Amino acid sequence: MKVRANGLDFEVEESGPAGGPVVLLVMGLGMQLIAWPQPFVDALAAEGYRVLRFDNRDIGLSAHLDHLGVPNILWESLKLRLGLPVRSPYRLEDLARDGLALLDALGVEQAHVVGASMGGMVAQRMAIAAPQRLRTLTSIMSSSGARRLPGPTPKVQRALLGRPRDRSEGAIVDHAVKVFRLIGSPGFPIPEPDLRERVLAAVRRNHHPAGSLRQLTAIVADVNRADQLAAVRVPTLVLHGEDDPLVPLACGADTARRIPGARLVTVPGMGHDLPLGVVERLLPPLLAHLDCLH
Repeated sequence: MKVRANGLDFEVEESGPAGGPVVLLVMGLGMQLIAWPQPFVDALAAEGYRVLRFDNRDIGLSAHLDHLGVPNILWESLKLRLGLPVRSPYRLEDLARDGLALLDALGVEQAHVVGASMGGMVAQRMAIAAPQRLRTLTSIMSSSGARRLPGPTPKVQRALLGRPRDRSEGAIVDHAVKVFRLIGSPGFPIPEPDLRERVLAAVRRNHHPAGSLRQLTAIVADVNRADQLAAVRVPTLVLHGEDDPLVPLACGADTARRIPGARLVTVPGMGHDLPLGVVERLLPPLLAHLDCLH
């Protein structure tokens, strides 16, 4: 369904009982709401939670902001390294306002907010901006954004900077499969046919690389979130893979260290994705965390 919030139209899907405690799922960079595995959503719904998933701005079936132009991410990243201000079409704070406005539009006073990768950063921003709206915070395979934290491995970095060989559907799928294979969980590899099927479904639902670049620039521009996390007083769980080649474990550990009282749970063999084996290991600590304020 379409929901108008913060001046934009968002694609939203609901699962679970309408009267249950709300879990808002915030997905990562360039990823659509269908990237949340259905078994993960179904498990939350089976526990009585009203699960809300949505496409972030500029991605999927939510509003695309092409009028803002396409940033030069290499130049903006260089400016960050030089200590110069980064120009971004919008900020992670804006994505956090989107999430809070969606809760308003759906009549939700408080929610458990669960974010993956960039979604974890957005969830952190929601907790900084409006802690009273969050029952709990869960940050999955994400980062505090602190400077000097390790980044992607060189091989992953090269793949991320690469492009499909042409604009055909097959080339786009091949490139995405290559990237997901590199960043995926070595302990829980997704069979090739299943991975290609997931990628193809996402590409056919919507493919919007310009939106991903604008989101990436918002991540690069968010330079002071780490210092602000000390003020967060929301019960927090940090879930992270021990074998993440995109956002290394040190990033999750730093997030947990900065948020007072946060609990860190790590998963051996987990990379930067959510295959079924990883989902099965994330759900027990997650459900226990949500249940602390059910």
